[in-house]
Amino acid sequence: MKMKRISPYLKMKILGAIEFAQGKTSIERIKNVANLTFTDEDGNPRRFTWRTISTWLYRYKSQGVTGISNKPRNDKNRPRKVSPEELLEAINSALPYFRDNHFTNRDVYRFCIEKGFIRKEQLGQTTFYRLIHKYELLKKDNYETNKRRLAFAMQYANQLWQADTMFGPYVICSKTHKQTKLIAFIDDASRVICHGEFFFEENTNSLIKALKSALYKRGIPEQLYVDNGSIYTCQEITLICARVGCILRHTPIRDGAAKGKFERFFRRVRQQFLSRNLDLSSLDSLNRQFITWLEDEYNSSAHSSLGMKPIDRFGLDLKRIKFLPPSEANDELFFAETTRKVKKDNTFSLKNIRYETPVDLRDKQIQIRFDRSKYNRIVIYYKNQRMGEAKKLDLIANGLLRRKEI
Repeated sequence: MKMKRISPYLKMKILGAIEFAQGKTSIERIKNVANLTFTDEDGNPRRFTWRTISTWLYRYKSQGVTGISNKPRNDKNRPRKVSPEELLEAINSALPYFRDNHFTNRDVYRFCIEKGFIRKEQLGQTTFYRLIHKYELLKKDNYETNKRRLAFAMQYANQLWQADTMFGPYVICSKTHKQTKLIAFIDDASRVICHGEFFFEENTNSLIKALKSALYKRGIPEQLYVDNGSIYTCQEITLICARVGCILRHTPIRDGAAKGKFERFFRRVRQQFLSRNLDLSSLDSLNRQFITWLEDEYNSSAHSSLGMKPIDRFGLDLKRIKFLPPSEANDELFFAETTRKVKKDNTFSLKNIRYETPVDLRDKQIQIRFDRSKYNRIVIYYKNQRMGEAKKLDLIANGLLRRKEI
């Protein structure tokens, strides 16, 4: 039979017995009380361990009667360390590795632990079984089409951003028409489009330029949720997220429907923006029109699921947001990175150009960060410490300096 919860009255009765129990020390008296049998309000006999009684005594001394009062758990009926959405993502990441649905619940749990999708201290095996049964997260019969999708939204702005790409209109480029691609970032909680921009090429340079603009506009998200496309899995995006302190997450393999919010936004772009009589004479012209529509209409119009403007919802959490002000120092966060071995004359080569290190780093392995589009700033790092900017090798200037020294 399930025992009734212990009332504050019974707890105070037990704590009162400590004063009259035998023993020279407090621990001895508590242990003697633990050997006694007490009767609760319903007449049931109750006994408690000395550790439990010690805990009640500590809480009573530090917090008074409120410390021993029965309080409902804030996380009742909810997992305390892993949410159902996070567990679903981990399971969907693991399932493609099992062929022909030949797996057990235990196999999936062990695989998620081994691959780091979830940590053992986050979720025990018994809790894992309970959650997948409660939310029907694992079904062998055609799990890709029948799996249960859990609609979710973050609680605060900049807890989670999503990013995706959409094919755009054809724009004049060098007297020909070339199709554009829209790269955009959406904040999950507020539905604000942090930044959106059309490009001719869907490559790493385009993604980093768009991400840089988004971070400067809306601050740093805690997580960035992207698909498994080549630009979203490149080394550069991983490095940038690590530098700014953002967790990079990917959608489950072959699960494009995992980002329904973006599908709805892209549908709105097609219906409300691309249906207009746009000026497609240049890429710059298209982006100017898109930014105007984005800020004046989309971000500033009431969203059906929010009941308010996305930009107003984003503004409610401004105190929690960590902004990244534009500066030369912060620009370096978006630089490309490679390694070089410094020669004995304290120089190294990049793109067939020789540079001098700002300090003596002869025979050292260094990291080089540089603007991939301009190569006008070459920043040197050694053991993750910034050493300064490198300069192009000037043999004539070095020769004159040597003469002066002599």
